[in-house]
Amino acid sequence: MSEPKFTKDHEWVRLEGGIATIGITDHAQNALGDVVFVDLPEIGREVTAGEAIAVVESVKAASDVYAPIAGKIVEVNGVLADNPGTINSAPTTDGWFFRIEAADVAEVAALMDEGAYAAFVDTL
Repeated sequence: MSEPKFTKDHEWVRLEGGIATIGITDHAQNALGDVVFVDLPEIGREVTAGEAIAVVESVKAASDVYAPIAGKIVEVNGVLADNPGTINSAPTTDGWFFRIEAADVAEVAALMDEGAYAAFVDTL
């Protein structure tokens, strides 16, 4: 599995063979609190980088989840419909949201690495 990359919107991305798995970071799930609902995008949807494509709701707030790269949604994590708390318990593993077939894998390389993301979070 590739090293994760991160966005300023607190999403993580792991690229494997042209398919990017996306979820929210531990920082994001901590800020949200207990997640109670997730609205995931439709499989087959074409998305652009930066587009709001999912919603995560917690006891504190609702927040958009953005596409960190352009491409096509090829899979969503159906487990989250029945068990949205997986996002809190395993945000960077089993709590992933969706997978995108990358239009340009170079977009992933341009995202922050773990050190840069940690430095970014320290500024918040």
